[in-house]
Amino acid sequence: MKTILEIKNLHVHFPINIGTVRAVQGVDLELRQGEVMGLVGESGCGKSTLGFSILRLLRPPGEIVEGEILYHGRDLVRMEEKELLSLRGNNISMIFQDPLTSLNPLFRIDEQFIETIKTHDPQISKQEAFKKAAQVLESLGISPERLLEYPHQMSGGMRQRIMIGMALVLDPDLLIADEPTTSLDVIVEAQFLDLLNELRRQYDLTILLITHNLGIVAQLADRVTVMYGGTIAETGKAESIFGNPLHPYTQGLLASIPNIKLDQPELHTMEGSPPDLVAPPPGCVFHPRCPRAMDICKKERPKAFGKDDRIVRCWLYG
Repeated sequence: MKTILEIKNLHVHFPINIGTVRAVQGVDLELRQGEVMGLVGESGCGKSTLGFSILRLLRPPGEIVEGEILYHGRDLVRMEEKELLSLRGNNISMIFQDPLTSLNPLFRIDEQFIETIKTHDPQISKQEAFKKAAQVLESLGISPERLLEYPHQMSGGMRQRIMIGMALVLDPDLLIADEPTTSLDVIVEAQFLDLLNELRRQYDLTILLITHNLGIVAQLADRVTVMYGGTIAETGKAESIFGNPLHPYTQGLLASIPNIKLDQPELHTMEGSPPDLVAPPPGCVFHPRCPRAMDICKKERPKAFGKDDRIVRCWLYG
């Protein structure tokens, strides 16, 4: 399967008054054509920062200090801003966490679609842009008449579909979905997941699904990448990760999911707290919380070891 995005040794820092937040530390990641990659982990582990880094949408003072982000072999980190502007939306689109704050409340939906389309194709007429937007919304189950409404007139699920439509209207081949179901109830969430699966087939999309919801990942993802403390803990096929997690953090994460089929008098919890990324612990960032930590874990950062069909950063497999 063809690789369309490859991240190599990516480091993202946020210099602040008390030091430098090392939000992403030496991340390697590969996305293949037509797959859904689930990127999971606790809040603050660097998932969203990694997603924003791909399109170089980091808010100041965030900066990429090292590494490569190769899209079809072209390094986005060193790409000129003008070329990057053309690539955003056309080739790589993003669905943001909260559609209500991502949509402009002062403009009708059609005006926002038309602006998006004409930014990338100035020659297209407003009528043609409107027609294109209507066609995309119809494929999402939304009547074209709703284009004449404002964001506040729509439900959360409807706004989320509008954001998907704006992401798809330029026919990208890579979609980054950052916590796309955060504002949705369980019924609308289920409908949204079905829709995303259908769109994947219809548009031959490659999707990077960033979420802390492991249920969504289990339902949609082909492969899973688990992040902790700005690093990759484990990457592999979804069925392997869920069926036989190797990294102690992945094991703890999955054990923490409530399961009505198991006789659990108490929920499993991981001791301790996520690491301080201004002063991360030496060695493996997970070792202060790891029940299987060894002496080497406290001194040296683990390498990426191949195990069966996956990659795991843990000295247990070195």
